[in-house]
Amino acid sequence: MTIVPDIERQPADVIKRFQEAKLREALRYVAAHSAFYRRLFREHGVDPERVHRIEDLTVIPFTEKSDLQLHNEEFVCVPRARIIDYITTSGTLGDPVTFAMTDADLDRLAYNEQISFACTGAGPGSVFQLMTTIDKRFMAGLAYFLGIRRLGAGIVRVGNGIPELQWDTIRRVRPDTIIVVPSFIPRIIDYAEAHGIDYHASSVRRAVCIGENLREQDFSLNLLGESIRRRWDIELFSTYASTEMATTFTECPCGCGGHHHPELIICELIGDDGLPVADDEAGELVVTTLGVEGMPLVRFKTGDLARFHREPCRCGRTTMRISPIIGRRNHMVKYKGTTLYPPAVFDVLDNTPYVENYVMEVSANEYGNDRIVIRVGLRERPAFDVVKELKDRFRARIRVAPEIAVSSPEEVRRINHPDISRKPVKFIDKRNRPQ
Repeated sequence: MTIVPDIERQPADVIKRFQEAKLREALRYVAAHSAFYRRLFREHGVDPERVHRIEDLTVIPFTEKSDLQLHNEEFVCVPRARIIDYITTSGTLGDPVTFAMTDADLDRLAYNEQISFACTGAGPGSVFQLMTTIDKRFMAGLAYFLGIRRLGAGIVRVGNGIPELQWDTIRRVRPDTIIVVPSFIPRIIDYAEAHGIDYHASSVRRAVCIGENLREQDFSLNLLGESIRRRWDIELFSTYASTEMATTFTECPCGCGGHHHPELIICELIGDDGLPVADDEAGELVVTTLGVEGMPLVRFKTGDLARFHREPCRCGRTTMRISPIIGRRNHMVKYKGTTLYPPAVFDVLDNTPYVENYVMEVSANEYGNDRIVIRVGLRERPAFDVVKELKDRFRARIRVAPEIAVSSPEEVRRINHPDISRKPVKFIDKRNRPQ
């Protein structure tokens, strides 16, 4: 039976009152234990005891990524002896930040992933194949392991890459679910086709997709999602998460947004003016974590742009659902009069069969306007004009065509995978803007 916490089926007003009670507990906790928030409240004249409703949160200043980088240890709320696990963020928006997790935080992380995986229909008896790392100070890999274990399902930890090992494991263990970065799925399909593996007859029935968008804002599959579904008829589930949130938004089989877990996190969407946006508008996601002991956050600006969908889902949950991430606020590009975010560019490239790898570089031209150069490595050199064909693809999809530079796959791979980075680098911003 699918695990659905009772609060996720309650009316909106009940969920709101529940969250406000949790909010008051969280504010008392940070006021008592966090050197950073004690100082923040004092300097800005904030009395946390007077913040009763979610609407009252606007009196508390935002916590920025730079605050975590500059005052990292001031966020820790427990003695060092109580810290069980140390992890770091990926450093996508600057220097990585260290997070300290207590035993209770690891239990919370396991609960979060348990109910998130259950949202996809998985349960006891399911077998998950992890196509992602569990080391390198990575929260997600550990979270997946803990959550699957708590779900009562089986786990096989393969790690990322190496299609040959992935298929050998599928043959030996027969998992029904893979956890994977979606742009890796075409690679394992290609390997199967090249080596005579009947992947349609494999045990895999669903893919929990991490780190990349699969859907458009109307929840239809994007180019990457369509290309996967066209080749391999398995269920695809989008997720959204971050180390700072220690919480996951996962789709149910209805495929209409990641479900909010109100016992774990409070979410706001804010506009450029720092105020909440209207219900149907996009804004930057701001989060307040609930039930975190080691390093709780209050009004943390994620940098991610999204929309909320508040109508009840067909699955029976009444919680808010989050849209596919539109992009990062700091990564917005204004190019030839068109506003772009990197995911739209990535989607075109991920669905181009002759592109092996790529990196998007943004800089300022001599007039101060944004310039885009897409550096691509090719699987093989086609007979046609690659640059022209790629530009036509971009115009058809995003209305404008960036500059194209063809490099060797090895050269692009060195850019994608620098030694110090845990995630592939696909976007480089040279505009000297704050990250």
